[in-house]
Amino acid sequence: MKISKKKEEKICEQILGYLFQENPKPLFTSHIAREIARDEEFTKKLLMQLKKKNLTIEIKKNKEGVSYLRRSRWKLSSSTYTAYSNRQPKSSF
Repeated sequence: MKISKKKEEKICEQILGYLFQENPKPLFTSHIAREIARDEEFTKKLLMQLKKKNLTIEIKKNKEGVSYLRRSRWKLSSSTYTAYSNRQPKSSF
């Protein structure tokens, strides 16, 4: 089944929104896919597209510096985080 570009963009927005919500914690592809209710391979494809646009950063090593063999963690790039945080409404307490 083919998904339109417009729907792919909406799903990418969901991914970026979720990564913003969980920032600065990097998340595994499987966790992101589960949260947005999408297939892992499809989610990974979208994350790779976002990486090419410099919107996300792929982390291929664990906290100890050991490379993952088949996994990746993802987080927002600093410029994307800044853009998202500037668009959030300011809370007045």
